[in-house]
Amino acid sequence: MILIYAISMKKQYTFKSCMILITCIWLIYGVSPIFAQTSEKVNMKYNAYPVYTGDDLGVRFLNEYIGVKIWSPEADSVRINLYADDQTEIASEQILFEKSENGAWSVRLPNEHIGQYYTVQAQLEKTWGAEVPDPYARAVGTNGKRGQLIDPSKINPKGWDIDWIPEMPELANILIYELHIRDFSIHPESGMKNKGKYLAFTERGTTTPKGITTGVEHLIEMGITHVHLLPTFDFLSVDESKPEQPQYNWGYDPQNYNVPEGSYSTNPADGSVRILEFKQMVKSLHDAGIRVIMDVVYNHTGRTEGLPFDELVPEYYYRQWNFGKYSNASGCGNEIASERPMVRKFMVESLKYWMEEYHIDGFRFDLMAIHDQETMREVASTLHRIRPDMLLYGEGWTADQSPLPENKRSLKKYTYKLPGIAAFSDEIRDGIKGHWSSHDSKGFVSGNTELKESVKFGIVGAIQHPDIDYKKVNNTDTAWALEPTQCIAYVSCHDNHTLYDKLKIANPEADENILRKMHILSNAIVLTSQAIPFLHAGVEFMRSKDGVENSYKSPDHINQIDWNLLAKNKEVHEAYKTLIALRKAHPAFRMGSADLVQSKLHFLETAPGVIAYHIQAPENDSWAEVVVAFNGENLRQSLPLEGKWIMAWDGNGSSELTSAGRIAIPAYSALILYRPR
Repeated sequence: MILIYAISMKKQYTFKSCMILITCIWLIYGVSPIFAQTSEKVNMKYNAYPVYTGDDLGVRFLNEYIGVKIWSPEADSVRINLYADDQTEIASEQILFEKSENGAWSVRLPNEHIGQYYTVQAQLEKTWGAEVPDPYARAVGTNGKRGQLIDPSKINPKGWDIDWIPEMPELANILIYELHIRDFSIHPESGMKNKGKYLAFTERGTTTPKGITTGVEHLIEMGITHVHLLPTFDFLSVDESKPEQPQYNWGYDPQNYNVPEGSYSTNPADGSVRILEFKQMVKSLHDAGIRVIMDVVYNHTGRTEGLPFDELVPEYYYRQWNFGKYSNASGCGNEIASERPMVRKFMVESLKYWMEEYHIDGFRFDLMAIHDQETMREVASTLHRIRPDMLLYGEGWTADQSPLPENKRSLKKYTYKLPGIAAFSDEIRDGIKGHWSSHDSKGFVSGNTELKESVKFGIVGAIQHPDIDYKKVNNTDTAWALEPTQCIAYVSCHDNHTLYDKLKIANPEADENILRKMHILSNAIVLTSQAIPFLHAGVEFMRSKDGVENSYKSPDHINQIDWNLLAKNKEVHEAYKTLIALRKAHPAFRMGSADLVQSKLHFLETAPGVIAYHIQAPENDSWAEVVVAFNGENLRQSLPLEGKWIMAWDGNGSSELTSAGRIAIPAYSALILYRPR
């Protein structure tokens, strides 16, 4: 309209001034007619792409030959390049694929090529693209630049065929422990020999030089049921060719989705080594009675150029804005278009592969709201059909805006539309310790009484409950879970400050004794909630990252788990162990049903800085009634109680019988009382 108006005024415009004017229009309206037209044509092209329905994409090992099949509907030609190793620059052989059905291309290779390395290339508009592993690659060499022709199903540790998966009959029984593979063992005094490697999880009986239990033995003592591993697929940010150099990253920059990360193996050049050692890690944890969760990042890739998706099917796997630019809801440069049929197919088949080939017991979805709801429902139905006890949960938010319509995203508020999938509760997280991004903000455990309803919301597992005033809950104004097991209750994770660092920054006036009390109180709330509890590794002994908030690429001395803190903060560790044991012993804390929580758990009238509730325990509990109370203020409070109660826990492991009338609640403390059946 501005351009038309200018012309109508008979202004004389140079080419340069016209281009400036068009640019201004684009900046004002967010899209130019030229880009909009281009985008419309691109979308029409995507919709017209054929959908390959077979289950044989990637490399398959058949009796007489090796089959390789990729999907590249726009390609003029496709070829495979074969190499003797993962470093030689010149291919030993190049073989053209044959065009197959529905956009697929296939080639058959003699079995003599087993063990060799390969790349694939697509010729698009008469130009050959970059060499990449195929998107479905299951084995790669150093830095994931070349695939390797080996069969993962033949590379197994002893006893893999009878790998025992720990029983988990009810979701409500789950207790998650999140850790990073390198953090777990890299400390000089961890007692583990395979520092920073998968194999550290196969070592048993490890201790510090002073005899403090570390490693898997510590996890067993804690009583957790599931270990949540930060990304363990092949990622970009660590140079696997330089293992002698200290390198660190969380791994949220995917490269090859179906391959274990090489830097955690003892030989990243040989794809069979990372496969074997990953399986050894899983089996060792299973043998210890612990299930394994993978943190998966299907919402974006580490980059677009030079990776399999864009080299073989340009733009298809990624969302774009109307003007053709890649959208960035991940905050990492791109976002995966999960709603497109072949992207959805890739996600579902990839997850199924990890579950079946590597015996993975659950998946945590990074920025899950970037994925559309239909895809997440298909993921859940497919995996639960095979493993009904498979645990699925994720972050119900995005990092930035997305072109995917809001009502189609797997946002936290739509969790009720995603049966079998749970979401993190940022309500209870920020309610307990204070807002994550306001570093000096206080939470309920440090005296902020305005966050009381947010904590109560998490205690009942984000369900509808008559005792919650939803208008006073942070980050939401309504219940979003159908069942409490659709809610993950937590107060800290790898993101942002550790719990200790956050409490210390937000409460500069507090001494170590007070911080210790706040720390125990924080996860006493989580571990007695009806939601699925989630703990950050090392939180049980007040882990610190020296105040570093975003440690995704910080050095080891920031990220490592300092096992010596177990001795320094023994009181905290013992409190966590006791709380976990109480939770596991008493179904009252994990009823697992919205109906039961609504009918059997009721909050009591208390002072502003106190939360207390009564549970009429289920029939399968040895306790008949339970009262739980939390005091988040720096003053002694009291709670009226009728009849006599037994003190199960007051932070000191007390078991005294309390008199009728009132019970005292010390500052920054939690109490658990009961009456026997």
